[in-house]
Amino acid sequence: MPDPRARRGIRHPWAALLTAAAAAVLAGAASITAIGEWVADAPQRVLSLLGFRPDPLTGLIRPPHATTIRLVLAAVDGDALDRAIGDFLQERKAPASGRKAIAVDGKTLRGSRTARRPAIALIAAMTHSGHVLAQRQTDGKSNEIPAFAPLLDGVDLTGAVITADALHTQHDHATYLHKRGAHYLAVIKRNHPGLHEKVRRLPWRDVHLDHYERGRGHHRDEVRRLKTAAFAHPDYPHARQALQVVRRRRDLGTGKLSIERIYLVTSLPPGAADGSELAAWIRGHWHIENQLHHVRDRTFHEDASKIRTRHLPRVM
Repeated sequence: MPDPRARRGIRHPWAALLTAAAAAVLAGAASITAIGEWVADAPQRVLSLLGFRPDPLTGLIRPPHATTIRLVLAAVDGDALDRAIGDFLQERKAPASGRKAIAVDGKTLRGSRTARRPAIALIAAMTHSGHVLAQRQTDGKSNEIPAFAPLLDGVDLTGAVITADALHTQHDHATYLHKRGAHYLAVIKRNHPGLHEKVRRLPWRDVHLDHYERGRGHHRDEVRRLKTAAFAHPDYPHARQALQVVRRRRDLGTGKLSIERIYLVTSLPPGAADGSELAAWIRGHWHIENQLHHVRDRTFHEDASKIRTRHLPRVM
């Protein structure tokens, strides 16, 4: 992590300040004031483990003031911090068995919105097992689409399956993933009317069932069916299969029945993955909502934060 501070007057190591802020947030601090209070109350042993140096005369460690922590978090390079954390998590995660699945999705920090500036938006890549690999801030005047490739540039994608919502069903994304040695599961909706209509009109009634699953939860009974068909489209790069997912949900309280049909295309060739694997990847994409976005909102109160100074909303 680059240290932007002037060399004169430095009392505390840069890495120690960032580590102390991260430890405070993990301990429940949800504001700059709370972080400062946590660091001020930390025992000498904890301050030493965080990397703070003792006074050469007294041997005691003086914790940084809350103002120091605020200035540090305001000055930190958000992109560099994201890369450092992503690299650390990639190095420490245990190797997964089978093909790696990575979900890509964006999130808006609602509390960062001001009268003159829209809310900060972030896009993240997370394995379906819960390891965050990368995060990137999107351009305030754009959306998630241009940030897709830069987000994944530093991630090993060889052999991986990338899942995303329909926003990222883009020709350029499919070409990029193919060049990186990855595959995609792309949701097809009416934002691609020609492709959606061609997939929808495939003879699905004549296609055999590849996967069937029934479950009960959230006060409803749900049945999920998956069919796959060999498929190629001249206008969508490297598509090898089309998928139809039918979800039937019955509310256990009202008895109301709803049926939803979802269509996807994938660059995985027939036989590269069975129906249960494809169904697990489709459902596993939403782990990024439950294990990342929900945790940041409910546990760390990210959307409730009103901090708006420079990089602070993103860093927090």
